[in-house]
Amino acid sequence: MKGAADTYEGRGLIADPIHQYILYTRPGGIPGEATEQDVIDTPWAQRLRRIPQLQSARWVFPAAEHSRFQHSLGAMHLSGRLAQQLYPSLRAVFAGDAPSAPLLEELLRMAGLLHDIGHGPFGHFFDDNFLIDYNLTHELVGQRIIREELGDVLRALRRSPNGAFNADEVIDPEWICYLMGKAYTEPLPEHPKWLKLLKPLLSGVFTADNMDYVLRDAYMCGVAVGPIDIERIIYYSFFSENGLTLDRGGLQAFIMFLNARFYMYTNVYYHRTTRGIDLHLKEIFRDTMRIAFPHDLGKGLHPYLHLTEWTLLEEVGRWHDADETQRKRLGTEWRHILDRRLKWRMSHEVVLDLFEPRRGHAFLPAEVVEQRVRGFLPARLREFPFKIDMALQDPRPLNPLKMGDRQIYVYDSATRTVSMEPLTEILKYLPGKVAQCRIFAMSHEHDAELAGALRRALEEEPSAIVTNV
Repeated sequence: MKGAADTYEGRGLIADPIHQYILYTRPGGIPGEATEQDVIDTPWAQRLRRIPQLQSARWVFPAAEHSRFQHSLGAMHLSGRLAQQLYPSLRAVFAGDAPSAPLLEELLRMAGLLHDIGHGPFGHFFDDNFLIDYNLTHELVGQRIIREELGDVLRALRRSPNGAFNADEVIDPEWICYLMGKAYTEPLPEHPKWLKLLKPLLSGVFTADNMDYVLRDAYMCGVAVGPIDIERIIYYSFFSENGLTLDRGGLQAFIMFLNARFYMYTNVYYHRTTRGIDLHLKEIFRDTMRIAFPHDLGKGLHPYLHLTEWTLLEEVGRWHDADETQRKRLGTEWRHILDRRLKWRMSHEVVLDLFEPRRGHAFLPAEVVEQRVRGFLPARLREFPFKIDMALQDPRPLNPLKMGDRQIYVYDSATRTVSMEPLTEILKYLPGKVAQCRIFAMSHEHDAELAGALRRALEEEPSAIVTNV
């Protein structure tokens, strides 16, 4: 009887609305080991409960109150699913140099769990409007957290949910830093050769990260995005000697997934009201952070542990009653945001797309568009306040044959060939780059004039501006 009961020792289930149940390791398996529960229960992982997944979109989609913590558990689960599918082909490519199946599974699961560990309040907005001033990104901060705060517990892991590592195997935290980092493009010389093949699974076109967030965000927002067949994509994925490869049988599911992700950016992440709120936030965020977080991340990570969206919003929500002038001014603006009194409202939108790579062709910066629009407005509106917002996205690689360390390949069973070339054909109907160019004003009073000026600004040469009087 004990043998049957042993099936459950050292393992547990987490209920999840997307994946039903997520299996995880917990104490009880190997004496003295660390387990996934130990990693999940660290203050750094628990901090993600207080970092919402969808930043400003929560003010648009009322049910989207899920956290980076929930998403990270989902990414961990899908990373493990990918590891189980891909292990036989990895072993076929590397033979005696391949790791054990449990080590591969656990490495990818930890990379999935920790890929967002460095996020701050308001997610990617925080990168663009605070961390960038210190030459940091959430990934660079996350890599430091993994190296400096989580390294010991990661090195003490000894099994995955499906088995124990080989006796001499240990997860190097630096492997995780490599897998999650978009700027970390080459493994270190001492890293195992098979590590490089794993990179597209955490930093590529279809990853455990984006497969979970598309499913989870659509579900939590109540948005119907059409079919997303994750099971088929995973089933048809394997490693060839070239790298991560997708059998032709999975291509249509892959295209459906990219379209669903494209839809989520267009209609959720870059929703007009979300972007309008972000325009307001940009006006006050740096000044806010100078008061709310007067710390140098170069000197220590500890203050960052206590910086979450919960702590930030609780603090700024009280500032409108402050005696100090700057706090009171910022607090008044934050009260407008927290009470969802919108400052900027969209007057017009033009969607621009780029299908093929063209030398010297790029979307105009928002500042240039704003300058052009002012030139095309009637003289009486030249000083009228408005904002230009360029919401940029890459629905698929602009050049599918030059994806660098995130390259994927296609296998054709009829010809028994592995190649990049089919990607060009199957992706040609999905734009490589899209810009949703919007003009915002504080009222709808002059929408028609602003719309006309925006269209002209995007269509006509700058020299034409001087003809408008």
